Amino acid sequence: MFDLDGKVCVITGGAGSLGLAAARLLREQGARVALVDLDLAALDTAAETAFGANCDDILCLAADVSDEAQVRRTVARTVKHFGGIDVLLSNAGIFGTVAAIEDYPTEVFDKVMSVHVRGAFLMAKHVVPHMRDGGSIVLTSSVAATRGDPGVYAYITAKHALTGLMRVLAKDLAPRGIRVNAIAPGPIDNGFQKRVEDGLGAAIGRDGCAFFDEMIPMGRHGRAEEIAASVLYLASAQSGFTTGHLLMADGGMSV
Repeated sequence: MFDLDGKVCVITGGAGSLGLAAARLLREQGARVALVDLDLAALDTAAETAFGANCDDILCLAADVSDEAQVRRTVARTVKHFGGIDVLLSNAGIFGTVAAIEDYPTEVFDKVMSVHVRGAFLMAKHVVPHMRDGGSIVLTSSVAATRGDPGVYAYITAKHALTGLMRVLAKDLAPRGIRVNAIAPGPIDNGFQKRVEDGLGAAIGRDGCAFFDEMIPMGRHGRAEEIAASVLYLASAQSGFTTGHLLMADGGMSV
């Protein structure tokens, strides 16, 4: 149903739970995957744990997605190893912090915007010339792209900006049949979310995980595999007439 046999997929933020879960699903459908993350040693370890030691269809690459020279090299290495590119999952991200506007560190705001927005822009800029017609770009956004919460200046601003980038890319690339969409997960049961909730819990004096569960109509966090299933749909021909769409995968949190 989701045949990706021989397709080449690039996934940034590849060492995280969502990146690995997406790689697993895409690979099960026949895709070859380039995983990109900052720390090559950590990425190699994560990939070996997830896929085993002998995976010729998995390529691990280290890059800072906010650095254009590193992005250019990463894309070139992927193309040299696999040929062209069919799918890009732009998934790299960091949270930043929570603070009042007068206290929010400017350098933290700049860093979050650089990883999320500049990183997604640079990946698209350098992947698109090598992407086969009919390909797919998926940006990892967040339920944060639909709301505002006190003190979450960098992360929420960045996720709203990704929606704009997605819409421009979708219009620009439609003549080539390249679809561009974004997924908007709610809280996921993973290390990234736990770090956010630990900080929140300390600030509000209660369990951060329970606080979020109360905001989600389904009453629980999502699983990385559930979010990856949305990536699989958007990466495959099953979403062949879907572009410029923000797909909510948030347990109803945005309703």
